[in-house]
Amino acid sequence: MWTPGIGELLIIFAIVLVLFGGGKIAGIGKSLGTAISEFKTAINEEKDENNESSDETPSS
Repeated sequence: MWTPGIGELLIIFAIVLVLFGGGKIAGIGKSLGTAISEFKTAINEEKDENNESSDETPSS
């Protein structure tokens, strides 16, 4: 499989920069970072809820 080298990556980055502009790319990066952070928080909360429910033993 072909992997792009440094030259190809720079050309792709330049094209993306021309198409979207610096401000738009920064906004996309910030939004992506926020989404990843929220996703990780939700995963951790779900794990905590599962651990709490598995720790509780049903009373007979």
